[in-house]
Amino acid sequence: MAVLPIISESKEELTAIFKDLHAHPEIGFTEARTAQVVAEKLREYGVDEVHTGIAKTGVVGLIKGKGGGERRIGLRADMDALPIHEESNLPYASKNEGVMHACGHDSHTTMLLGAAKHLAKTRDFDGTAVLIFQPAEEGLGGARGMLAEGLFDKFPCDEVFGMHNWPNGEPGKVGICKGTAMAGASFFDIKIKGRGSHAAMPQQSRDPLVIAAMLVAQIQTIVSRNVAPLDSCVFSVTQSNAGSAYNVVPDTATLAGTIRYFKDEVCELAETRLRDLCDGMARAYGVEIEVDLRNIFDVLMNDSDLSDAYLEAAADIVGAENVSDKAEPATGSEDFADMLKVVPGSYCRLGHGGTVPLHNPGFMLDPEILPVGASIMARVVERRMPVGGA
Repeated sequence: MAVLPIISESKEELTAIFKDLHAHPEIGFTEARTAQVVAEKLREYGVDEVHTGIAKTGVVGLIKGKGGGERRIGLRADMDALPIHEESNLPYASKNEGVMHACGHDSHTTMLLGAAKHLAKTRDFDGTAVLIFQPAEEGLGGARGMLAEGLFDKFPCDEVFGMHNWPNGEPGKVGICKGTAMAGASFFDIKIKGRGSHAAMPQQSRDPLVIAAMLVAQIQTIVSRNVAPLDSCVFSVTQSNAGSAYNVVPDTATLAGTIRYFKDEVCELAETRLRDLCDGMARAYGVEIEVDLRNIFDVLMNDSDLSDAYLEAAADIVGAENVSDKAEPATGSEDFADMLKVVPGSYCRLGHGGTVPLHNPGFMLDPEILPVGASIMARVVERRMPVGGA
């Protein structure tokens, strides 16, 4: 690994920052402590401008290169954690009950801070590096919040790059899927308003639990019987709630879940069929069914040329043999997609030694990857904005 010298020398500091952030995770839009750590470190490193309070807890730093220049490259990291009880048994495990950095956003924040330290000290580029520390990536709309508050109006970028740790047991492997790279996502909530009764006299009820069970089964036919076989769609019911006693048929039942897709028209089809099924069930059983559908993530589209540029920068750090543009599309979602709809760019996956899946209570990120990710982020700025414009 050809980790950049300043970042290599800062390995212990970066590891300490990472462990501190991991021990103090915060849910989206409440990352006050994390934002304070970020802002203090940016100022300590000599970043030219530090702006806080964007979309509540977002932070943006600006570093001007020694060559002047008008080009501006954005680097983005997310900061929020998940509502998961940690079971990693790490000595720096979460101190906040029921909240955990189970997706490694603490590492992304740390990597971008490492890149900031290098760029602020060397300034070996011609333009401005825009460092974007985003809140609330985990389905709460942090990217859209920053955009709504004028992120790219106040801090224009010609290109923007993001990164995510990948617990594949292959440290230092960098992969990019060009074009359609990650799924878009809608979340849904369904409320079935039936009629309750004594459980011994169910004929007096309009049982919402029975309707909910049939609706779950019918929902599975949307993909198998409505979506074209060569199109991809995932339809998952992830929550089902009803009842409070053994001897009572409840009045209401609720379902919730998510739709993942790679084409907007597939999402529109799936959403339409979901509404149709609910309307049909409501008429058939004489109940009321409310459907709330919300688009949460756009489809993430990686620019082909900028993906190549990102991999070239990564190859400087990890070696050409460790980068690939053949990564498979992921059915997971990422709200960096919203930024890529406004500014072209690319999003890569950085492998590390951990193998426990993301969003798992036992997830553990390999801290050895921190200097690697930081170096790749810094290097893409230097490559895309070389001094003298070479």
